Amino acid sequence: MRAGALVRATAVDGRTRITDLRCEPPLVLRETPDALYLVGAAGGPLGGDELSMRVDVDAFAHLRVRSAAATLAQPGPTSAPSRSTTTLTVGACGCLAWEPEPLVSVRGSHHCVDTTVSLEEGARLALVEELVLGRFDEPPGRVTTSLRVNRIGSPILAHDLDVGTGAPEWAGPAVIGPARAVRTELHVGPDVSAESSVIVDGTTRAARFPLAPGVALVAALADTLTDARRGACGVRR
Repeated sequence: MRAGALVRATAVDGRTRITDLRCEPPLVLRETPDALYLVGAAGGPLGGDELSMRVDVDAFAHLRVRSAAATLAQPGPTSAPSRSTTTLTVGACGCLAWEPEPLVSVRGSHHCVDTTVSLEEGARLALVEELVLGRFDEPPGRVTTSLRVNRIGSPILAHDLDVGTGAPEWAGPAVIGPARAVRTELHVGPDVSAESSVIVDGTTRAARFPLAPGVALVAALADTLTDARRGACGVRR
């Protein structure tokens, strides 16, 4: 299956309006008073699926994007991986909060996630990615992620992750160790603090890293998503 979605948010008379909204199942988008929600219209992604989404936030516009439920990456009829490609752009003094529910890697699946973000001067960003390796008492599939973020044409983050069954040394101390839930947050904006912090609490590990002026990355690893979220909250303060 191939499907795509396109969103444009524009500032009009001091308010943000969705001026372009196009989507194809299973990528169904619905506006609500608090956010734009991605509502899955079918199961998956399944192996071989190719999904793409583009979100453009124009200058001075503000948009929050969430999802109605977790995404389950599942095996398909062939060995081909599934792929999600997301392109986000935020204009000058615009603001985007990208806060979907987690991606759950189901046994036998291989899902590739490619995310590219372009920010203009004064743009604000809160980008959250969550990953759960396997359902309850289930070995995970494989997830390969790539995140590239540029601000005013200059790179501020390039991050790749390859974890799960078949990924090399993914459960070693150089990658995620015994953790089965991963949460990352990227915060960009003129008021983002340059402070760093670390929390180690049992099997939960979390850290906040300043990357550049006005840019900070939060990363949390834990046995469960609840603990990873708690760890990220602890270092974010």
